[in-house]
Amino acid sequence: TYQEWRNDSAAIHDPLSQLPTPQHPKIRLYNAEQVLSWEPVALSNSTRPVVYRVQFKYTDSKWFMADIMSIGVNCTQITATECDFTAASPSAGFPMDFNVTLRLRAELGALHSAWVTMPWFQHYRNGKRTWTVGPPKNIEVTPGEGSLIIRFSSPFDIADTSTAFFCYYVHYWEKGRTQQVKGPFRSNSISLDNLKPFRVYCLQVQAQLLWNKSNIFRVGHLSNTSCYETMADASTELQQVILISVGTFSLLLVLAGACFFLVLKYRGLIKYWFHTPPSIPLQIEEYLKDPTQPILEALDKDSSPKDDVWDSVS
Repeated sequence: TYQEWRNDSAAIHDPLSQLPTPQHPKIRLYNAEQVLSWEPVALSNSTRPVVYRVQFKYTDSKWFMADIMSIGVNCTQITATECDFTAASPSAGFPMDFNVTLRLRAELGALHSAWVTMPWFQHYRNGKRTWTVGPPKNIEVTPGEGSLIIRFSSPFDIADTSTAFFCYYVHYWEKGRTQQVKGPFRSNSISLDNLKPFRVYCLQVQAQLLWNKSNIFRVGHLSNTSCYETMADASTELQQVILISVGTFSLLLVLAGACFFLVLKYRGLIKYWFHTPPSIPLQIEEYLKDPTQPILEALDKDSSPKDDVWDSVS
């Protein structure tokens, strides 16, 4: 986002104003950044580099050099075609609620161009065409039990939160469903609750800056879309335990029934498989081990006395 500048016609009458003015100077206001840039002045008859000087003033004040002492950066007699007023730190630069006027000229030795001056601007007040608020930064999402926990940092730090502050909105939707918006929130940690378990939800986070002094707000850009799958909640986990238990019990019943049916159907074969094979009587086995032993004595050796009892007939 940029703001065009204009030439200062009063400087044309200066006899030393023999250099072309810098063309298409623009100021970029993104978050807390304040960056002035312009196109270089090209001279075909000089080998020395053209340098540039930037000055600024506040409402009803004199012009100041944009140097280390006044603004924290040096934009005086520089060869670069850019001046970043916030290069020292994001909190540097001009106060966001001050009216600021800037002007720029080219210099070469004793020669200089006319000043290029822009009307005053105010960082907070400038509209969306000249000031852009970016999305929240460092977004982290943790899937929970039927929820998504979102943590992030603000687009930039505000020095005095009593004059301006951020609030946040979350745009979210179940994949393939209608988008919903939740907010505003002042906190940098947001929890989306009552979501369906084991579903994929996509989301974007958006910041909105409110300036208390003039009741002005600026809506920032949406963050990149990211998608996450929710986890099971307590009721879903209980349902899973019940379903697993019922399924296991049903499977055991089916297996037991199948085994019982197979036993009934193939009981003859099973009986044949598990039938004890006929064995040799112990006396004959001993005789086979010791053939010298009389066979009849071996058979009568362990016979029970009750086998020889005869019933008396009266």
